[in-house]
Amino acid sequence: MILNIILGILVCVGLIYLMEKYIPLKFNPTISVFLWVVILFLGYSLYKSIIGPVEFNKVKQVRYAKVIENLKDIRISELAHQEIEGKFSGNFDSLVQFLDTAKFAIIQRRDTSYADVEKNRAFGLDAQKGGYYKEEIIVDTLRFASVKDSLFGDSDRYKTMMNIPLEIAEGAKFQLKAGKYEKNDVFYSVFEASVAKRLILSDQDTDLIYQEEQLVSVDGINGPTVRVGTMNDIDTGGNWPKLYDSPKQ
Repeated sequence: MILNIILGILVCVGLIYLMEKYIPLKFNPTISVFLWVVILFLGYSLYKSIIGPVEFNKVKQVRYAKVIENLKDIRISELAHQEIEGKFSGNFDSLVQFLDTAKFAIIQRRDTSYADVEKNRAFGLDAQKGGYYKEEIIVDTLRFASVKDSLFGDSDRYKTMMNIPLEIAEGAKFQLKAGKYEKNDVFYSVFEASVAKRLILSDQDTDLIYQEEQLVSVDGINGPTVRVGTMNDIDTGGNWPKLYDSPKQ
């Protein structure tokens, strides 16, 4: 496209040059103005085609970073739900309610051993003289701690983590799904929270949005959505690169 614009500008400049040499002077002003308008339009199009993707990338990185922060909150909430309830949640209302009420058990593990009386008797051994012992891990529950406080401290941002944190998508929410995934004849609990790139970038150039949806790159977010977790694998990670996990993000 850029080459076509440059070619168009060169053609117009060439026509102006030829016009000055071969077209009668009385026709020059009108044609000249028209050609200069075309040149200015093509020049502006050339500028936009170069600077447009640069500005688009700046906008998308800022917006993706905000979206990903919410997805990270959703992930830690889902992992807590899975740890305590044994499965992931597919509903934000129930997930928030869980965070408000659930508690982690604070436990202590300790090793102990004792004589295996039956085995020692069977072999005629004495536990005090080289007999058999049983090893055991004892788990003591020390106390319970609020899941909400453990994950979010004094912040109540978990109550709004389901909202797309962008003015352009005001009122929109992440799509949340949960269910089972079968692998090697075993069913695993899985979840996925996602938002379409097209929604995040809805006020940007449609051609650039389409290119972004087709993206396949180790440094970018591949596919048409920004997501955490997946319904098609045992994976609770996000589909974003490490760039968005840095402290600056």
